[in-house]
Amino acid sequence: MIETRRNRNMFEAASSFVELVYNSIVRDIRKSSGSASLGLLNEIMMSVLMVAMFWALFTFTGMKSLAIRGDFIVFLLTGIFLYLTHNKAIGSVMGASNATSAIMKHAPMTTMVSILSSAFSALYLQVLSFIFILFLVHSLRGGLEFYNPAGLFLPFFLSWSSGCAIGLLFMTVKPLAPKFIALVAMMYKRANMITSGKMMPANMMSASMVKYFSWNPLFHTIDQSRGHAFVNYLPRNSNIEYAIYFTIVALMIGLMGERWISSRMSQSWSAR
Repeated sequence: MIETRRNRNMFEAASSFVELVYNSIVRDIRKSSGSASLGLLNEIMMSVLMVAMFWALFTFTGMKSLAIRGDFIVFLLTGIFLYLTHNKAIGSVMGASNATSAIMKHAPMTTMVSILSSAFSALYLQVLSFIFILFLVHSLRGGLEFYNPAGLFLPFFLSWSSGCAIGLLFMTVKPLAPKFIALVAMMYKRANMITSGKMMPANMMSASMVKYFSWNPLFHTIDQSRGHAFVNYLPRNSNIEYAIYFTIVALMIGLMGERWISSRMSQSWSAR
């Protein structure tokens, strides 16, 4: 007979939960690429290729005039890092195990643990890959200057957390129409290539143009991050409060929806 582990107090319960989330994070990282090292290498290569692609695009098309006056590489990194973090968080949380997944048959596992492990595994890989890229760029170019490095943490965190919130919304309604929701999620992530504002500073947009971008929380976090990265850039067409409120509201709706759907979900839904 197998003994069931019982937590005697809140501290033990919290420790058990953290341990379970940690093991689930390791499982998610290894599941996506076979090993944690290979997963990290994939993220690094994707980030490097995107930076190189946009550097070539801006250079050969003469679009450098659209960038903020200062270090062009910093302009690229502030946009691409947050864009990748946001989209990776959406994909990871949206792909988290739901109530009908086979792993949910194991007693300690819950959908909340699955969501948290998917979110933090995406954050873990992105942070490590960005640290490596910053070190590489710093070594090759001899330095990178940010006006207020500490101020970049909040926009980066909000890019990740808003991506998690949107991914949770997609995950919640996905059992109702899996193929359609997957298509909507793909369209949203593709739209972020333009509506995130990573290619053009918000201050250079007209008022009529801003309204097509301002609905996107990533637009606000990228523009605010550039306000902390450049000494001569003061964001006027974005605000960090919008990203905060959007994330909180989306998380609350997603959590309530996930709870409601899970209580009514049947095994046949996963076969659609």
